[in-house]
Amino acid sequence: MSAMSRSIVRTSKFRHVFGQSAKAEQSYDDIRVSKVTWDSSFCAVNPKFLAIIVESSGGGSFLVLPLSKVGRVDKSYPMVVGHSGPVLDIDWCPHNDNIVASGSDDCTAMVWQIPDHTPSRPISDPIVVLEGHSKRVGIVTWHPTARNILLTAGSDNLIIIWNVGTGEPLVSMEDHPDLIYNVSWNRNGSLFCTTCKDRRLRVCDPRKREVVAERLAPHEGIRPMRAIFTREGNIFTTGFTRMSQRELGLWDPTNFEEPIALLELDTSNGVLLPFYDPDTNLVYLCGKGDSSIRYFEITDESPYVHYLSTFSSKEPQRGMGFMPKRGVDVSKCEIARLYKLHERKCEPIMMTVPRKSDLFQDDLYPDTAGPDPAVEPEEWLEGRDEDPILVSMRDGYVPPKSRELKVMKKNVLDSRPTTRRSVSTCDGSNLPPELLEKLLEEIQSLKATVIDQENRICDLENKLSQYTNGTV
Repeated sequence: MSAMSRSIVRTSKFRHVFGQSAKAEQSYDDIRVSKVTWDSSFCAVNPKFLAIIVESSGGGSFLVLPLSKVGRVDKSYPMVVGHSGPVLDIDWCPHNDNIVASGSDDCTAMVWQIPDHTPSRPISDPIVVLEGHSKRVGIVTWHPTARNILLTAGSDNLIIIWNVGTGEPLVSMEDHPDLIYNVSWNRNGSLFCTTCKDRRLRVCDPRKREVVAERLAPHEGIRPMRAIFTREGNIFTTGFTRMSQRELGLWDPTNFEEPIALLELDTSNGVLLPFYDPDTNLVYLCGKGDSSIRYFEITDESPYVHYLSTFSSKEPQRGMGFMPKRGVDVSKCEIARLYKLHERKCEPIMMTVPRKSDLFQDDLYPDTAGPDPAVEPEEWLEGRDEDPILVSMRDGYVPPKSRELKVMKKNVLDSRPTTRRSVSTCDGSNLPPELLEKLLEEIQSLKATVIDQENRICDLENKLSQYTNGTV
């Protein structure tokens, strides 16, 4: 009997994980969450900041709040504005808590430096604008271990990998014949997997610029799929059956024939966004329009994907942010924190493991990915792979002060006169050399004028803020 009962009740320290909403005063209120129909999470969070894509008339903007700025958000709070069309996706840099990337309907991706102090006016100058897509940029995702490497995917079915430190594209892949639904890097960033409207799950090697494995219809339904790499290198997927049931799958990309596990869930129609924690091997499933978060543990014993529990609330979610492990509160045995977007507010949800002891629970907190990159962009491009550099959670994590991201723009400016868009319409080789030289000279002098004027504006703004703050 004992063997039988053991097989029914699995031993796992995560069996009793429970979710808890923050108290009302710990939420972020009066936020007009974007209504764009796009299946991104609309929210990104790190140990310093909460970023939310918001409704905006005429352009595209998102809101960035220090985590401590709870309560009602003032209407006049400065936004990040710079895109000329709606923002579709945002992602914090894993190696610098003050750097965030955004992708937009305006065909560009932008990278922003967010100051530690509350800015006095909207942030409108990105550090770098990445121009290479001919249609909207719906996906931005940072490389997990290499400094300054960002992947973007657009509705032109193109994937571009950039070095944002120079503003140049390093790799471009055109292997997808249809809309790309999502992209997920593996743990060391040597591969990424994608799901696509053509119903294929692909594993791509960006430096070989090739698809190294693919599986047609891991889920038979035609509705959107999601796929993420697990720590072990398997791929966890969410999708729909032919009868429109929601379904989960776990796959071994070296043997795509049969799933490791396939599990039907329910008949809701919201796309399931999976958020994965490699330290605990837990995955949290948040359906857009659902009012619940289900969580599962992935293990190497049958049935491989184990249902743990469901956190339910009354309100449906418009989107969700997932805190990196270094941002959770170890003193409260918190193992995950999600930020749920309602129509007009954002509510933190803490996932905790009940423990009687106040001591640091090292079995819940193995060393986790820290903020230092493991490889430089050039090393990664040449083929070097490194796992994340880990840090201990024993004393919690204190985010460092802002470090500026310097962009060596020489490459960008050298190639600007012949950006991809203008190559076909204006081929420089047909211009007489004197005219070309004249044009370049004029561009340089105009740039110098612009820089002078920007410096002057900065000086005047500083003076103004000194007067308004009463320091003069």
